[in-house]
Amino acid sequence: MTRDLKSARRGPEKADSVVIFLHGYGADGADLLGLADPMSRHLPGTAFYAPDAPERCVNNPMGYQWFPIPWMDGSSEEQARASAAQSFDDINAFIDQVLAAEELPAERLALVGFSQGTMMALAVAPQRSPEIAGVVGFSGRLIEPDAEIGAKTRPPVLLIHGDQDPVVPFDSMAIAGEALQKAGFTVYGHVMKGAGHGISPDGLSVALGFLKERLSAKP
Repeated sequence: MTRDLKSARRGPEKADSVVIFLHGYGADGADLLGLADPMSRHLPGTAFYAPDAPERCVNNPMGYQWFPIPWMDGSSEEQARASAAQSFDDINAFIDQVLAAEELPAERLALVGFSQGTMMALAVAPQRSPEIAGVVGFSGRLIEPDAEIGAKTRPPVLLIHGDQDPVVPFDSMAIAGEALQKAGFTVYGHVMKGAGHGISPDGLSVALGFLKERLSAKP
C-alpha cells in the first residue's frame, strides 16, 4: 500500500515535459519548488512538481523525511531501510500518477534531488522502465555506496556538490559517480567551489543546461 504524496504544480496547463524535485531531510516540497521560477523561463513547456516526503521529520517536525537517519535521530538501521523501501514505492507511484495526469511518456520526465532527495532519485530512477530523461543530484550520495547497482535502465546522471559541504561529504560525489559509471551509466559532474550544503547559482545553471538538453526534444 503506497502513501499518497502531496505536491503543488507549476507550469503551463498543457506541458510537454515534467521535472519532479525530491527535497532533503527535514525540508518540504516548497523548499525546492521555488526553483521552478528561474527554470521555467528556460523550460517554458515544463510542469514542475515537488512532493512532500511521506513522513514527518523526527528532528524537524515542521519538515519531512524520506527515511530516518540513525546517527541523527536515533532510529535503527532496520527502520531506516524499511522506511526508504516504502518511500521508494511511494515515489514510483507518484511518478506514475504524474505521467498519467500529464499524458506524457517516461522519456519526458526528469528527477532533481537534493541531499536525501538525491539518494532517493538515484535509487528510484534505475529501477524504472521505460527509462526516464535523466537525474540531477545535488549534494547527495548513494543510499548504499558499497552495494552493486542493479539497473533496469540507465538514464544519464548529473551530480553536483559543494566542495565545502559539512553535511554530506564532498567525496560522496566521486564515490557515487564511480559506482554509477562502473554500472554502465553516463555520469556528469560539477563542483560548486566554495559552496556548502546548498545550491549555488553556478550549480543551478549547470543543472538547467542538463535539463534543457535532456528535455529539449518534443515528444
